[in-house]
Amino acid sequence: MSATVSFKVASAQGEQNVTLSYTRQGSGEPLLLLHGIGHHRQVWDPVIPALAAERDVIAVDLPGCGESPALPDGMAHDLPTMNTVLAALCEALEIERPHVAGNSLGGLLALDLARAQLVRSVTALSPAGFWNEVERRYAFTVLMTMRQIAQRMPLPLVERLARPAIGRTLLTSTIYARPGRRSPEAVIAETLALARSQGFSETLRSGRSVQFTDDIVGTPVTVAWGNRDRLLIPRQGVRAKSVIPRARLVRLPGCGHVPMNDDPALVARVVLDGSR
Repeated sequence: MSATVSFKVASAQGEQNVTLSYTRQGSGEPLLLLHGIGHHRQVWDPVIPALAAERDVIAVDLPGCGESPALPDGMAHDLPTMNTVLAALCEALEIERPHVAGNSLGGLLALDLARAQLVRSVTALSPAGFWNEVERRYAFTVLMTMRQIAQRMPLPLVERLARPAIGRTLLTSTIYARPGRRSPEAVIAETLALARSQGFSETLRSGRSVQFTDDIVGTPVTVAWGNRDRLLIPRQGVRAKSVIPRARLVRLPGCGHVPMNDDPALVARVVLDGSR
């Protein structure tokens, strides 16, 4: 069952009230799950049962995504602000230095939290920030196109397309290697989440100058990449390994950019192993 939490965050305009939606289940050491741009926390649903058997799992809707409202006026949807918000979230939920797993934008946020030494470990699945300029422009163009399509499609058409496997492939093959495995209900929900994401445009704009170039020392890091990632191509994983030499680089055979649904058992195992 989802819950919300509100807390104060310092900003240039003074303290602002931020509200985030999340789910929490399981027991053990805390594990915070962060999704990608324009997505929502339900993208982690395929792996949460396995993770919750060994961890206290908190899956959060990032600001302006899913059920979480956008940040207040005057607070940017950029990397420093997002991680200030996530640090405040952990304090509000009384989570001390959680393990963090993130996908895409969520992977970048997780690595930035580790750079600030705020987490116990990081598992980054196809994290943003290891692109060259051509690859970044390609990824941003694809994301903007996906967003425009999602916004223009009426709900009855989305529902009709999501019923057969071929329709789910048309809607989600950019991010899933095995889109037919995604349920119609899940495809409808994430298409609506993309169309309605209040923080999408500003988050994308703020990412134009983002490049992750710092080594992470003292925090275990796992970087995992699907070999069928069509959005952030797999060679970016090699770059991540060169930037963070102590990181464990894991290949995810048969997985796309969002691997949690393509191979839930493999992804759960990688996250659990990375959060020992």
